[in-house]
Amino acid sequence: MLKTILVHVDGGPCQESRLRAAALLADAHGAHLVGSAATGLSMASYAVLNGSMAMPVSNREFQDLRDSVTVVLDDFVAQAERLGIHGAEAHMVEDADRDGLLLQARYADLVVVSQDFSQDLSRDHGRRRATTERGLPQYLALHGARPVLVVPDTYHGKPIPGDALVGWDGSMPAQRAINAALPLLARAGTVHLALVNPDLHSGLHGDEPGADMAHYLARHGLKVDVAVVHTRATEGEALMDMARDCHAGLMVTGAFGHSRYREWVLGGVTRDVLDHAPAPLLIAH
Repeated sequence: MLKTILVHVDGGPCQESRLRAAALLADAHGAHLVGSAATGLSMASYAVLNGSMAMPVSNREFQDLRDSVTVVLDDFVAQAERLGIHGAEAHMVEDADRDGLLLQARYADLVVVSQDFSQDLSRDHGRRRATTERGLPQYLALHGARPVLVVPDTYHGKPIPGDALVGWDGSMPAQRAINAALPLLARAGTVHLALVNPDLHSGLHGDEPGADMAHYLARHGLKVDVAVVHTRATEGEALMDMARDCHAGLMVTGAFGHSRYREWVLGGVTRDVLDHAPAPLLIAH
């Protein structure tokens, strides 16, 4: 059940697409919408910097950060109202984006962010703004207790989930992602349960790969189609191709955290899908 949806607010060019997705879900589930924007500098850090010789920050500069956040939060509330969501909350956090969102996520059922990219978020009115931290989606998924919906900047309001593509490899992260996605999957036309090269993980799948999870989902009232693919492509590429083929409005996968070497050996499944998923992606760890 979704009752509180937290949205990352930064005033950047991708905010409209992720807010559109969050508003659609809030309307469909009767959920409350909360926007969180960060100054990028905590009061404690400000005090330390202001008392050091290294990088003093004036009172005016610190207030400018707060003023710029106030502007983007006001814009967020106005955007939400234009999308039919009235009474959206706006929270300013005097900290980095990821730490502020991680804190606020404790009190939400779902966190909505954009696909990962680096950008300068300086506003036309000249006030200073911190830049979005790279790695925000996976940081929230790996360190937080709530599922994260990662929205492509190309999203324009397609129904979520419509048909859904669910990556299943028998792992704990995949199980948690599926459980977290159940409130969304309950509204899916068809849930395509995707298994990529399951013979490589035969110990996790049983005699008939995907059958047990398909039965589990069917008992929740879902229409399930099991799709098994054998390919030399990476798992991430295969999942994204399958999502395009079935015109999925939602993708669901587990989030994996590995060393850089391990991530390279595995083909960077989490990294690939996070950066390039063609539809909103729900991840959980």
